[in-house]
Amino acid sequence: MGVSRAAAAKPALVEGISAKARLHVVTGKGGTGKTTVAAALALALAETGRKVLLAEVESRQAMAQLFDTPAMPYQEQRLTGTANGGELFGLAIDPEQAMIDYLEMFYGLKRSARGLRKMGAVDFVTTLAPGLRDVLLTGKVKEATVRTADGSPYYDAVVLDAPPTGRIARFLDATQEVAKLTKFGPIAKQSEGVIALLHGAKTRVHLVTLLEEMPVQETLDAAAELASLGFRLGSVVVNRARPTLIGPDQIGADGQVDLQLLAAGLREARLPDGHAPALAAEMAEYAQRQRVQHENAERLDALDLPRVELPDLNPPVQLGELKDLAARFLADGERS
Repeated sequence: MGVSRAAAAKPALVEGISAKARLHVVTGKGGTGKTTVAAALALALAETGRKVLLAEVESRQAMAQLFDTPAMPYQEQRLTGTANGGELFGLAIDPEQAMIDYLEMFYGLKRSARGLRKMGAVDFVTTLAPGLRDVLLTGKVKEATVRTADGSPYYDAVVLDAPPTGRIARFLDATQEVAKLTKFGPIAKQSEGVIALLHGAKTRVHLVTLLEEMPVQETLDAAAELASLGFRLGSVVVNRARPTLIGPDQIGADGQVDLQLLAAGLREARLPDGHAPALAAEMAEYAQRQRVQHENAERLDALDLPRVELPDLNPPVQLGELKDLAARFLADGERS
């Protein structure tokens, strides 16, 4: 089952996306496109012949929008398949339902849990203890990751569209805090399992950023914090990278374009040279953005991590474009 699919997996994944990892956590500053990146990564893993689960925990139904499906209920459902037998499933994890699962799994209290939900007790408890919400969410992710069928992994890989970098460390480490309060019983055992998975060799945390000052700084800060807490980092995914279109020979030392030279070039191309001033302004602005990208890319060099670069696409990203992004995570760039 899972092992045989993984063994025959082709094409290979790029450096930084471990083929041995079972859980890929994707985080990034808000607005960097981490959900799109998580979906593209999950699709890439499916393209290698794996059975993959893409899970989201922020109740935004972003996955449904990307794959053009109705709002997803709290159940795993098939999103798409690939020509080589890979499959991609999706799950929008709901904290209340996760608590019901938790109480049923460890205490056999499913009926009682449903009653608590009707009374609003679940909302009350998770509001009173905000960290409990993260414990429930990571607990469900752990269950899906380690689930087996006939002795083999049910999913070859799970991709988690995680909270933003500003709170990713607290999210991943919430169970560690709960574990300090519970030393015995099923809660303690479950906590140990979640901690072992999230900090273990089967998990990688990938950081999504734009080549802009604030996202890059937040990426650097998150990488340092996660590493200090013992989480294993995978790759830095640079999203919406602009191509280099303006060469240094086209821009003067003052950052401006030679209007006479540009006008001459337009005439040679049989285009109106009256467009030169507006085109020059656009070129100068683009060149400035290129410089900013280059400077921020150099700042990311401080992280000794593989880098995956994705092109700039106008949102909303369509499914065909998502497949093109997925190809960037494949070593040979192929897709079915």
